[in-house]
Amino acid sequence: MAGGKVKKARATATQRHAGGVGGIQFQKSKGQHILKNPLVVQSIVQKAGLKSTDVVLEIGPGTGNLTLKLLDVAKKVIAIEVDPRMVLELQRRVQGTPFANKLQIIQGDVLRTELPYFDICVANIPYQISSPITFKLLSHRPFFRCAVIMFQREFAMRLVAKPGDSLYCRLSVNTQLLSRVFHLLKVNKNNFRPPPKVDSSVVRIEPRNPLPSVSFKEWDGLIRLCFSRKNKTLGAIFRQKNVLALLEKNFKTYQALQGSQTQTDMDATMFSDIADDASMAIDIAEDREDEGDDHDMEMDENDGTDMDIQSSSTFKDKVLKVLQGGNFEQKRSSKLAQEDFLLLLSLFNREGIHFA
Repeated sequence: MAGGKVKKARATATQRHAGGVGGIQFQKSKGQHILKNPLVVQSIVQKAGLKSTDVVLEIGPGTGNLTLKLLDVAKKVIAIEVDPRMVLELQRRVQGTPFANKLQIIQGDVLRTELPYFDICVANIPYQISSPITFKLLSHRPFFRCAVIMFQREFAMRLVAKPGDSLYCRLSVNTQLLSRVFHLLKVNKNNFRPPPKVDSSVVRIEPRNPLPSVSFKEWDGLIRLCFSRKNKTLGAIFRQKNVLALLEKNFKTYQALQGSQTQTDMDATMFSDIADDASMAIDIAEDREDEGDDHDMEMDENDGTDMDIQSSSTFKDKVLKVLQGGNFEQKRSSKLAQEDFLLLLSLFNREGIHFA
């Protein structure tokens, strides 16, 4: 009997060492890191500012440590979980309790699931899908009040970065166009089981309502170009021969479309669902500007004085006139605020130059 107890104790210790709970082995490859510190869990719930009438969407509930705290406050929790083992564990934990009727579980991949109505989103998500989940949430309608999400710390700091910060990038600008982002707290990796390789941060995201009156595809086309080399001057970037060729091609296409479409029709075409735009899936690696080769465009390293045959000197003058007229030629993307990019896009569009 004693020997059996020893073997059971050893098995339990081995399971804990491997990162398991209740017979469930966590899979690091799927980003399964369960938040185990009850103080951090409670802090997240408090910072979410939940009301007793709120419907909460929880992405990746795991074994339910955070879920139970949310159920204690909110009217209802809708949990989306891809792992059937976690779903069973979550059902087991609420079975026979008052929480059972307040919890709805959707088993499936959140990126392939149509999101239901919710007031607040709370999530401890796999880090490898941080970008697509962020922008899927920001495309959700009707607008929700806020999302409180655990991200890898570097990704979180990119979300909240301001002009001039070393981590300020295309991800920062795009996210902040669509929402207000606040850093709430840093979470050490030892608060998870199994511990990830990096620290985390909790961020609060509040969608802007109404959204800025701008085509997101147009906006992202400009931002993608400007941040291809964020520490170069805009004058140097827009002198690149292949950049000019691309813009002139867009210019001619737009001019041709003007003859066959009304402005209203064109605007409707340009305004597409954010979630359908593949360029929204921006991961950390893609946004490491000035740390190697360009990720978004193949850009020549010369100053662009030798014009490609597809781009005329007249069009080059047109582009440079926009930059000079708005006093942007010597400015760098790493220092420009959202208002600067909105003005720059407006000046280009006024001259018939488009980025989508």
